[in-house]
Amino acid sequence: MTGVALITGGQQGIGLAIAEVLAGAGFGIALASLPAPDDPAVIAALARIGPNATYHQHDVADVAGISALLQAVEAAHGPLTTLVSNAGVPARIRGDMLDVAPEAWDAVMAVNLRGAFFLAQAAAKRLLSNETLQFRAMVFVTSVSATLASVERAEYCVSKSGAAMVAQLFALRLAPHGIGVYDLRPGIIETGMTAGIRDAYTARIEGGLVPARRWGQPEDIARTVLPLARGDFAFATGAVIPVDGGLSIPRL
Repeated sequence: MTGVALITGGQQGIGLAIAEVLAGAGFGIALASLPAPDDPAVIAALARIGPNATYHQHDVADVAGISALLQAVEAAHGPLTTLVSNAGVPARIRGDMLDVAPEAWDAVMAVNLRGAFFLAQAAAKRLLSNETLQFRAMVFVTSVSATLASVERAEYCVSKSGAAMVAQLFALRLAPHGIGVYDLRPGIIETGMTAGIRDAYTARIEGGLVPARRWGQPEDIARTVLPLARGDFAFATGAVIPVDGGLSIPRL
């Protein structure tokens, strides 16, 4: 087996695409997300990934449940080698940032930043303690919104900016131990999360908002994760990798 990858939010969208690619490369796959195990999306995801995949119901915002999650993953697959911190939630309502309510702010931060940090903290301790010949890696799926401001979803942008710093901090902390940490920043990706803005954005994308002039696909992100998890870019730890068709390139 190439390694053991825990992927949060892995039952759909970007997370599922990552799971399929890593499974195809020989990784054991543990998916962690909020839906119940008998949810049709979960059942379909496991069928697509194959026999080396397990599902673990877990709310990323539930910091108290992290230890049990990691124990279950390692009981099912053996020592963890890879964390893909992918789970995220959008702003509850797109609108004027002057109207953002504290509870809406807290809901986004609980998953995208607080939960992501403490899961990474616990996973890092596992990676440090696990004696394995496989490369060990942490991949944070953040967003171009870490640096590109959208005033109609301020809480999301702030959460992703914070998550990007989390990736940098873990890269520094774990570099002496040969553990690679990377920050992937998807652009406008065609998933369930973006379904509501598809019509509004398609014309803008085709008009040049995205230089590649197409929507990004979950597979675009997944193909980028594989060499990072495999150790092909081990000395590039701390790298920030935009996967956005050129969206974030500064232009006149």
